Amino acid sequence: MKCADAPENPAGAEERKPVQGTLALPSSPPSSGRSQIALPFSHQPVLDEAGFVPARSNAAARAWLFGQRTIEGWPDRRLLLWGGPGRGKTHLLRVWAARHEAKVIEARALDVDVVKNLAAGDGPGALAIDDLSDDAVDEVALLQALNLARELGAPVLMTARQAPARWRLTVPDLQSRVRATMAVSLGPAEDVLLRRLMLRLLAERQLVVAASVVEWMLPRLPREARAVQLAVQRIDAASLSTGAAFDRAAASALIEELLENYSG
Repeated sequence: MKCADAPENPAGAEERKPVQGTLALPSSPPSSGRSQIALPFSHQPVLDEAGFVPARSNAAARAWLFGQRTIEGWPDRRLLLWGGPGRGKTHLLRVWAARHEAKVIEARALDVDVVKNLAAGDGPGALAIDDLSDDAVDEVALLQALNLARELGAPVLMTARQAPARWRLTVPDLQSRVRATMAVSLGPAEDVLLRRLMLRLLAERQLVVAASVVEWMLPRLPREARAVQLAVQRIDAASLSTGAAFDRAAASALIEELLENYSG
């Protein structure tokens, strides 16, 4: 298995100015002394290029997808992004798919009928398969999809939560295809990513939270995107059940409850 690890995450990594031709890093909301952050309303996350936050934890993945290491440098024109939940794998896959007009397939939906449909006509120019795992994928269908892409010369981007070396595959030919695929890891999120994620999730749920509460919560949560996602879910539930503003006392109770039950 070919593998490129994400670089180690230095403490206090600074935000970077957008560079033309790269994914832009959204700036943090300005510190204006206001007591609340007015968040834009949005019902669904928009996984586009403008909304992605570049950082050292995803630098290797961005280099293989959008930098000098282009598709022509992928062994057999296949690449797999892997890492824990909330690290931006699906977001990167969607950006890449939009650039290359790729057919996007959820791994759980992949079966031999889907592959037959892919083979109809001229077939896909590029293929993106999201959220693979050894216990939730049709191995025969995945092998057929990879073989079809190889015949067509179509690049394939895949994502998974675990490193492919840990997959327990039973189809020998698929094992060999996976071993020949370049695997690139996405590291744990830095502070700037966790802050941006929390603000985005609050916006998607149309929640307004005091800036001081957001800044107080972030360093007390586990340094994982999953913890931020769960915290926002609980803020939303509290807002719906009480209708009251989410203050420091509510945040303290939420974090205490989350830490008691958090398993990552």
